[in-house]
Amino acid sequence: MIEKFASVCSPCLSEFLDLNHAGEIFRLMSLIIPKFARAASIWNISVSVAVQNEDFDISREVAALTAGRTDIGAIVTFTGTVRGTSHGTSLSSMTLEHYPGMTEAELARVEEEANKRWQLQGTRIVHRVGTLAPGDNIVLVVTASAHRHAAFEAAAFLMDYLKSRAPFWNGEGRWVDARESDDAALERWK
Repeated sequence: MIEKFASVCSPCLSEFLDLNHAGEIFRLMSLIIPKFARAASIWNISVSVAVQNEDFDISREVAALTAGRTDIGAIVTFTGTVRGTSHGTSLSSMTLEHYPGMTEAELARVEEEANKRWQLQGTRIVHRVGTLAPGDNIVLVVTASAHRHAAFEAAAFLMDYLKSRAPFWNGEGRWVDARESDDAALERWK
């Protein structure tokens, strides 16, 4: 699993990703996330990432991202839910796991990439982990910008990344692999 995570993480992290360097990884993550948050606040960009077991409230997430902002003219949300089937078989539940701290840092990195590509006023990614049943919310992406084009494109970019490269694995210890269609969707952003 560590090797798969290394392949999708920022190249500068990959040299540290082995079990002998776990302490350095967490120290590095503790430095990266606060610095990114400080830089975003200077540019008046609201960015945040959450990986959590609890369900999320879409309206509350949007309200928190846009509170007091009059420079936002477009808000795009995407909510993903757990399907009742997977690869043609019935699904009663699924369990997602992650490396705390490292997953958030990688999601923050891709969120930063979206903010470099498009003029955004805010972004929010919420991804759930733990045991989820069909119909449960699993992911929320919110993008806010002055105009709709940037918000739509950034939301599509973030979801394409999440579907193909986000560092999660199932409860059986297998990496959550992207489908060919997910990889193809991500290719358009290169």
